[in-house]
This record gives sequence, structure tokens and C-alpha cells, in this order.
Amino acid sequence: MTDPDIILRIAAKGDGVTADGRHFPLAAPGDRIAADGAVLPGPHHAAPPCIHFPACGGCALQHVDDPSYADFVSARVIGALAGQGIAAGTVLGPHISPPRARRRAALRAVRQGKRVVIGFAESGSHALVDLSVCEILDSRLFALLAPLRGLLGAILPDKRAAHVKMSLTDQGVDLLLEGVRVGGLAADEALGAFGQDHGLARLTIDEGDGPQTRWEPEPVTVSFGGVAVGFPPFAFLQATPDGEAALVDAVAAALPPSGPIADLFCGLGTFALALATARPVYAAEGARDLVLSLKAGANRAQRRLAADHRDLFRRPLVPAELDRFAAIVLDPPRAGAREQAMQLAAARVPVVAYVSCNPASFARDAVHLVAGGYRLESVKPVGQFRWSTHVELVGIFRR
Repeated sequence: MTDPDIILRIAAKGDGVTADGRHFPLAAPGDRIAADGAVLPGPHHAAPPCIHFPACGGCALQHVDDPSYADFVSARVIGALAGQGIAAGTVLGPHISPPRARRRAALRAVRQGKRVVIGFAESGSHALVDLSVCEILDSRLFALLAPLRGLLGAILPDKRAAHVKMSLTDQGVDLLLEGVRVGGLAADEALGAFGQDHGLARLTIDEGDGPQTRWEPEPVTVSFGGVAVGFPPFAFLQATPDGEAALVDAVAAALPPSGPIADLFCGLGTFALALATARPVYAAEGARDLVLSLKAGANRAQRRLAADHRDLFRRPLVPAELDRFAAIVLDPPRAGAREQAMQLAAARVPVVAYVSCNPASFARDAVHLVAGGYRLESVKPVGQFRWSTHVELVGIFRR
């Protein structure tokens, strides 16, 4: 008989769960729940590496050891599928990004008198944790926080909040500040000096009427498959380089050796450019600025890639269009791709590689594909957002 006071697993939102269904925050598998509700650490309860845990909302699971966290990442995918009555043929081992690997981040900043606080919000609160250390950010991003406090002290109104958005690009850190007020020549010059002094790739501000670049010594790019693509401020990037590589490798391994490929919801070309080295690729995306950047980069590199500005929610590819391809790559936003999945279910494409950042919407879309005659051959769970409950995956469907 299972001991009802032992934590058996971690639920989707990060609580530990006992056999009788009780939930306890900050509990790891193997922990025991005392009569007064206290959590008694077990063999899988880890010492959190960050002094800000558990207050900081950037992490939820630093108290769980690495094997248990990897199990959680896989269980998130398996559980979402089971909830829709689907099981994958194979659940591949999860890929977990290492600490201090995050190359993009959206933080908040607030000025409190002469003090500027920058960090993640506390879990379930608007209060900010002023980061003195961070175990998830790439050190090049974290190194900017201290000097940013000084800059924001000059351009952030008192008791006002701003958004600090950072991305690592080919040229270094791309910094976007939203909600600031830059008035006068001195403040404007301070922005340029900050960009130069800290070797930024670009510094952009948004005072409420759109982005304005104040420092960009050369055009900012990110590279996919060896192709440099123009990077709009804080455009979408996979959270870690190793996580991106794991997703791309899982997709590439499933594709047939030849034939044209379609990459739907292609973004800046994470998958399209990696696949377009030896075969033609059609890439579709609803954001015009991303399509233009991808098209220009592919043309300069002479890749066999056709980039199409197309809203796949309102105008998904229909079976007659889909059946021209040897395989489809699908990487929709968190809401999933219901309209496109329904069209795929009616098509005859041999392989669909579905990249998802939301196991729940993936599972809902998988129902349509399976009902249309596909089988879910495998899933590859990916934990790019280490110590969080956010999980990504690649699902391979075959007819």
C-alpha cells in the first residue's frame, strides 16, 4: 500500500502530489508530509542554488534534483497526451538546458526614489525581486543589470515601471527598454555612451510610440544553419542555443532524405534555414518583419528557400498545397495550430514534425492528426526553461 504522506510526483504547476491527491508547494518526490503539513525533505529534495529561490518567479523547481526534474519534463508531455487519450510510440529521453544558458529574457524594472530594482516578479505577485545573482541567465545578460540600474535611474520616472528585454545576437546583447522617458540631449547622449561602453549590439527604447534605435554600430543579426538573418528588437528566439539544437536535431532526424519541406510558423527561420542546405524549403509566417528578414538572409546565402507572408490561422495550407511536400515542420505559438492541424489531417503528407512550447495545445492538435490517420511515432521533451514548469517538445507523426 502506498504511503499517503509521501510525495509521488510533481504536478504541472510545480506542486508535489501525494497518492491521495493532496498538493504541497516546494515538495519533491520522496518527501514526506508531516502531520502539521510541513515538508520533510527526502532523497530527491535538492538545495536550491539561488539565494532568491523560492521568492523569485523566474524558477519554480530549484528544490528538485536533476533526475526528478527530467522526469517532470517528460511527465508533462506524457500527461498532456494521456489527457486526450493519446500515447506516443516512443518517449525519447528529455533534453535539459544547463544553468546560466538563457540567451533571452524579459525583466521588469521600477524606480523607487534613487533606487532602481530590476528582476523577475515574485510568484503570484507584482512585487519585483531585485536580482543580485541569477542561475538561469547567460552571464552576458546578467552582467548588464548592475550598470542598467544606473542608466534607468536617469531615464525612468519615479515609481514608474519599465520592461527590460535582452537577447544575445551575433554581435552581442540586443537591449530593448520599454516605458522609459528620454528627454534632452544629455539623456540621449547617455544612451549612446551606454551602448558603446558596454559593447551592446543595439540599444532600442520605446517611450510608448514604437521602438527607436539609439545605438547600433552594425546591423544586428542572428544565425540559423550558418545564415545571418536581420533581427528585429526582441524577436522570437529559442531560449537557449543547446535547446534550439536539440529541437532542430530531433526534426532533422525524422525527415525523409530528399524532397521539398514546408516550415509553417517559421519565424526567422530556425528550422527552415537549417533544413535548406540541400533541399528546397517553403517557409510561411504571419509576422511581416520576420518574413522580410528571413527572405533577405536566405537570398544573400543563396539558399533554396521561398518565404511567404501568410496568416496560417486565417488561411492555413489546404491539402492540395500540403501534398506537394515530403514533410511538414510545424512550430506554432502557445495556442497551437488547430486550423492547420485539421487541414493536415485531411492531407497525405508522409511526415509531420510538430514543435511545441505547450504540451496541452500540442495534445489537442494531435487528436486531429491521429483521427486523420497519423500515428504519433515519438515525442522528444525539451526543458529549455530550466527549473520552470515550461516544457517544449518535438512530436513526429507518420502516416
